[in-house]
Parts: sequence; C-alpha cells; structure tokens
Amino acid sequence: MNVTYNNNYNKEDILRIAKEQNVRFIRLQFTDLMGSIKNVEIPFSQLEKALDNKMMFDGSSIEGYVRIEESDMYLYPDLDTWVIFPWVTESKVARLICDIYLPDGRPFPGDPRAILKNALKQAEELGYTAMNVGPEPEFFLFKTDEKGNPTTELNDQGGYFDLAPMDLGENCRRDIVLTLEEMGFEIEASHHEVAPGQHEIDFKYADAIKAADQIQTFKLVVKTVARQHGLHASFMPKPLFGMNGSGMHCHQSLFKGDTNAFYDESDKLGLSNVARHYMAGVLRHARSFAAITNPTVNSYKRLVPGYEAPCYVAWSASNRSPMIRIPASRGLSTRVEVRNPDPAANPYLALAVMLAAGLDGIKNKMQLPPPTDRNIYVMTEEERENQGIPSLPLNLKQALDELLRDDVICDTLGEHALAHFYELKEIEWDMYRTQVHQWERDQYLSLY
Repeated sequence: MNVTYNNNYNKEDILRIAKEQNVRFIRLQFTDLMGSIKNVEIPFSQLEKALDNKMMFDGSSIEGYVRIEESDMYLYPDLDTWVIFPWVTESKVARLICDIYLPDGRPFPGDPRAILKNALKQAEELGYTAMNVGPEPEFFLFKTDEKGNPTTELNDQGGYFDLAPMDLGENCRRDIVLTLEEMGFEIEASHHEVAPGQHEIDFKYADAIKAADQIQTFKLVVKTVARQHGLHASFMPKPLFGMNGSGMHCHQSLFKGDTNAFYDESDKLGLSNVARHYMAGVLRHARSFAAITNPTVNSYKRLVPGYEAPCYVAWSASNRSPMIRIPASRGLSTRVEVRNPDPAANPYLALAVMLAAGLDGIKNKMQLPPPTDRNIYVMTEEERENQGIPSLPLNLKQALDELLRDDVICDTLGEHALAHFYELKEIEWDMYRTQVHQWERDQYLSLY
C-alpha cells in the first residue's frame, strides 16, 4: 500500500537539500505506545549514516518498548517525511519520521507505525488500495504563569466560529496555520470551537500512514507556536468541567484504485454495502477499541451526555449525537465520521483498530442496524435498550476489560503492544482509583 506525501525524496535529495539549507541537526522521530513523540537528534555529519538505516538507539528507555537486555534497535527513516522546521532560523533543524526495526532486520512489533502498516496490509489483501483519513483534532489554549507553566485560565471567551475581539486566540491560530502550510499541510479550515479557548484546524485528508504522521506533526506545531505566543496548547480530552471536551473525529473511507468503495449512487443514502458492513464492524467493536481511541482516565469525562461528545454506539446520516455520522458529501468524498476518538489517542493505534473493526465487518458481511435519527441524549435508558443502542465504556477500567475480550482488536495490536499497553493503562487506572481527589474532600470532609 503506497504512502503518498507531498515530497518524493531519495537519499541524495535529502543530503543535497540539507547541505544547501545549512541544516545543522536532524531529529529522527518516532512514537511510543502512549502516543508521545520521541526523537534522537543527530548532527548533519551523521545524516548519511541515518539514511542508510544504521542509526541505533536504546529501546529500553522508551515506554512500552523492550527490556534492558534486548535494547538495541534501529531507526529506519521514511524519506518522504523529510521537512525543515520553519521556526528555527539559526542552526536549522530538520525532521524524519522513522520506523523501528530489530537488529535482525524485522520490524519491531511494538512500533505503533508498524501496527498500522500491518492493518493496512489486511485491507490490501481484501483488495483495498488505500484508507483515506481526515482527522479533526481539537485543542485548548491556556495562559501561562510568570514561570511559563500552564494555568487553567483561558485566553478568550469566544464561542463557535467567533472572531476577534472575542477570539483572542485568532493570531496564534493563524500563525499555526501558516507554519503548517510551510511544512506541506493543505489547510481546509480553521475556527474557534464551541468552548471558550477551544480551537480546531482541519487539514486535507490523506492515506492512513500520512494522516497519523500529520496528527503527530500537528500536535508538535500547535504546542511550539502556542509557546511562542506565551500560551500553552493542550490536547487533553476534558480539561475543564462544564465545558465541551476536545475530540479528534476521524473521517475515513476505503478506496480501490481511484474508486471510493464506500459510494453507491443507486443507494438511497449513497452508501455501498462495503460502507455499511464497515460501519457495522466499527459499531460491533466500538466498546472494545475505546481503550485505544480514548486512552486516558480523563477521556471518559468527555464521553458524557450534553457536551456534543458521543456516548452511545449508534449511527446516523442526519444526527450528531451518535458515534458515527455520515457527512453530506457523496461521490469520491463519501465517508464515515467516527466521532468518539480524542486527541490523547496514539493516532497510529487508533486508526489501526478502527480499520480492523471495519474490515471485520466487511469480511463477515455484518448487518448495519437501523440509523438513529432521534437525539439520543433525550432518550430514556429503556428506549435505548429497546433500540439496541449500547453505551461506550463509562471509564478506563471498563474499556480495558472490553479490550481484552475482543480477539480482533487484540490481534491487531499484537501480543507485545497489547501486553505493554494494558500494563501501563492498568497502572494509570490504579493510581487514579487510589488517590483522594479534591471533589471528595469538598463533598465529605465536613459532612462526615
């Protein structure tokens, strides 16, 4: 399955550009299991060695990777991800996103990028040449204190699509857009979101690997430019009580060559059987992959009624309360919008498990339940049960339990990633569960 970037570089191109542009340092980037960007920075003198896939690093120091006795790993740069950071003017710095390999030449099974590539191979075996993804990661801008540490004070009181003076983040958002465009992004829209201090920048869809790479690059750019404006950008799913949280809706479709496999002009909704089976698979496995698409304790404080985040496993072509929505565009733009993921998710793993769920629906010709065109938030529990509408997990612990019960999702992650991910998240849940929080003191300290 080909990955199409704006660039089509070879080794000689990169060495030439680096020399012409006086690039002094190169960051060899990769992503750990938790979705954090890591990098090994090398001077220009080591670039040729890195391009020959001979650059090693210690994998035992990376969350969820390997034990100290098996720590040697290799970074294989994806040459098409070469870009020079536009915010560094002196001693220029460039970046290459890397795949992780073991010393024997095998891809490292715990590399999130490799896990997504394996899921794409499954799609290719079924005849699909591309999974296109249009992600919509939202974020908040907070003020910083005199030491530069983030506060929970918002920098504006704007609302959905507001303009300055209400939207004081407009200049920062504009600089983010300009920086992203310098780095090859095609920006489709940027606007203030529903909550004060909340923003969204939409970039053009891409194939799954590039889309996941772009999400990681997007987060880095947003945080870097916000810091230049004296602000802190947060992709935390629910930073403030009583306000909308931040989602990362993922528009997705499968292609066979130039043909969108999700489109059927003869269908009333313009959806092919492939699209319907795909959605059925996503709905069937939604509770199981929630631990991946919504991976933090805080994620489940976003997935509650009343704040536009989906809490119920349903679909609609005309309603924004279900988990899956069908946007109005048809033809090549026919797609499904999965709305429960949040920007704390590791994008490689999130796309891998959603794709695997959809492919399982296609392979087994799963039947899509009827659409839910009523506002689910106003339905009673009995009405939801009668219509067969389950809820997403209520917390991270429930999500982890559901994950282990689903062979399709577990197999997609692979034994190594699953074991390490589960262990790290079990620790996170236990730390949260055993701590005493301010809410409890406010409620009970005087009462009892």
